[in-house]
Amino acid sequence: MGTEAVLAERDADGVLTLTLNRPERRNGWGDDMQQAYYAHLEAAATDPDVRAVVLTGAGTTFCPGADMTRLTGLAEPGATLPHLPVDVPRRFPKPLIAAINGACAGVGLVQALWCHVRFASDSARFSTAFARRGLVAEYGIAWTLPRLIGVGNAMDLLLSARTFEAVEAHRLGLVNRIMPREDVLGAAQDYARDVARNCAPNSLAVIAGQVLDDLDVTFEASLERAWDLVDTTIGSPDLAEGVSSYLEKRPPRFAPLTRKD
Repeated sequence: MGTEAVLAERDADGVLTLTLNRPERRNGWGDDMQQAYYAHLEAAATDPDVRAVVLTGAGTTFCPGADMTRLTGLAEPGATLPHLPVDVPRRFPKPLIAAINGACAGVGLVQALWCHVRFASDSARFSTAFARRGLVAEYGIAWTLPRLIGVGNAMDLLLSARTFEAVEAHRLGLVNRIMPREDVLGAAQDYARDVARNCAPNSLAVIAGQVLDDLDVTFEASLERAWDLVDTTIGSPDLAEGVSSYLEKRPPRFAPLTRKD
């Protein structure tokens, strides 16, 4: 493994794998890791050769939360924490898939929840962690978690900050699939490749935005927005290619992403 806080590797299908890379610190989250990860996402968002991104961790952990050396410094009297943008993954316009290969807690859990789809090792363990560190629900998790698993379940996990296993995470809907650790990354990459090969990038960007943005509007408003978006796809090259490739029984050749709405 290299010395970079986040490693990046893109395959021939346009799947970019980003690996949180502080195995000697169990991939503890720090400013360098955040800056590197977000920089990779921002670059990938406008790179036509990137069709999907998989996020995983080096070694046997995903990200167990903040690097404790960083938390120790923040516990000193008079310490401050810069209010930096933290929602770059939420605004990412391409499929973002988590391959949770081990411990996933605190801000590490936040990063997993920002992903559109989550694959997890059946031995992975999870925790919100914040309350047991004397912290509050950081990085927008008080918004994200209830929308994924319901208010009651989110209250349980946030207030108790208890550790829970992959089976419960799957039952709650916090992760989409669980499997042996050695299969997690490959399964996430295969999923990403299937999306990259067969789905229109412009459609994916719009759909991801619809799902997230429509959480806070009425059904009528969501439907009205959907009609407006449908009007922009009628007569489009993506629609023509989607229909032609289906009728001709061949892989589609969709154009790269041109919009991020």
